Amino acid sequence: MMTIRELRLEESVGGTCLLLSLPEDVFAVTSGFLSPSDICNLSLCCKSLCDLVDHSEKIWRVQCEVVKVLPLSEIVQWRTGISSYKALCRFLVEVIKPLVGVWVHQNPELGNVVYVMSGFLSVVGCRIIPQEVGSLGIQEGRLLWSPVFEIVSDFDGSTKFFLHGRGREGSCVYPGLVTGIIDKTCNVLSLEVEPSQEKKSGVPFQKLDDSDRRNLIESVTSHVGLLHESEPLSIKLFPTRREDEEGMLLERRTMLLKMHKFGKNWKHMNLEEDGLCYNPTQVDINEMGASPCVNLSSFLSAGDTFGLSLKASYTEMSSYKGWPRMDLDRFCLHKLPIKSPGDDQEYAGLWGGTFGWPAGRCSEDETGNAFYLLMLSYEESKKNNGKRLVGTRILEGTDYVEHPNGTAMFVVDTDDTPSLEPFPFDADGRDFERSYKGKGISNGYGFRYPGSKPGSLYVISGDHLAFVWNGTKYVFTLKRLDLDQIMKKGLGLWVPPLPPVENFTYMETSYTNVFTKS
Repeated sequence: MMTIRELRLEESVGGTCLLLSLPEDVFAVTSGFLSPSDICNLSLCCKSLCDLVDHSEKIWRVQCEVVKVLPLSEIVQWRTGISSYKALCRFLVEVIKPLVGVWVHQNPELGNVVYVMSGFLSVVGCRIIPQEVGSLGIQEGRLLWSPVFEIVSDFDGSTKFFLHGRGREGSCVYPGLVTGIIDKTCNVLSLEVEPSQEKKSGVPFQKLDDSDRRNLIESVTSHVGLLHESEPLSIKLFPTRREDEEGMLLERRTMLLKMHKFGKNWKHMNLEEDGLCYNPTQVDINEMGASPCVNLSSFLSAGDTFGLSLKASYTEMSSYKGWPRMDLDRFCLHKLPIKSPGDDQEYAGLWGGTFGWPAGRCSEDETGNAFYLLMLSYEESKKNNGKRLVGTRILEGTDYVEHPNGTAMFVVDTDDTPSLEPFPFDADGRDFERSYKGKGISNGYGFRYPGSKPGSLYVISGDHLAFVWNGTKYVFTLKRLDLDQIMKKGLGLWVPPLPPVENFTYMETSYTNVFTKS
């Protein structure tokens, strides 16, 4: 393969770059073996290549596929609302790919899970509400969710941030900005207040006292909040495969962009019009009042107006059974290191579970069992230098939590002698592929220190497992879960959000379901 240096040399001596002799369709197909950063580097080789790469829709459409965060059908659909495939590819690489995944916070202990997924020309954070399994089972049943935040792409690929929450009159959006560049390996999402144009260096937001940080966020949200007055703004955050929805999705995005640009005057304005003489996402410093706190005074002196911001960064942190050891005094969400299944970790990933056999189904007039979300991951075992499969609980759908977030529902040795315990119920003709010996959670010394008792994990298929406690014969059934598919099949049920600050990060310790009290 010709190097960049050779390409530059050939151009400098008057030769024609060999790549330019290829038909554009062939060049585009060939570019599929390169990454978007490779394509950008290629454009630096010579002016002719730069012109070709910059203006070729076909090359950048292929690159949108290379990123592997959207199917081709959605890529083509998104192109109708953005200036070029190049701008779309930049949004996919810089915003969606780093953020998609499962984000959590320790409080409330019942489970605080925010699933970040692609919307329509946006990335959307949806909270999965603690709930029971419905009559259709785990993967096909209704899933309660509530909006937390979204980042919308403008026509040129730039970003607009919106926090969701509930105001006095109903559900609202709170426009803001995304701070700096999203770290490609980000594992912390922080909700902050930031000066619009920094006059001088002040104390960083995260260095302020807890009460000052909360007061600042509440002060800004009380000024910039905009009430939902139509169904698309409330629940149409992502496509659900309905034939008649594309127009509604475009309408909703236009509404949001107008809200971000014009604030409360958005209804009477067009996006093509010039912006206001002030920024509606910012709050005047004088409206916040003076503060006797030295740190807060230093922070406020850094600018004249302030607005909401979302910061995505990477922070070194330890974990236990895959659960991050987080700072509970920050308005932050933490990304779980959920891995895709592979040859050596075939059961890794996100799973839904419930007690009962088979698969926790119930009739429509019955109350279902609690729905659990588990992260299955592998760790090294001291026993025979093998591996252990750990099922870490991240959400529990009971009325009152029994064990804290991040506890292991079960741990099994995958390289040990298979379990010889017979499955205690009728298997409905199913043949188990294999079984493993392990331990499952049980009551221990207080809430924080659960115990464990022997059990066995039975593999029904690559996406269907069952753990049985040997003594009690309780069965915990698991199925591999695709939250993206559930949401986009229209199987989700919208739940009104909490007030904005609590909706992003619920800071208080609670052992009940705070997300459905309203």
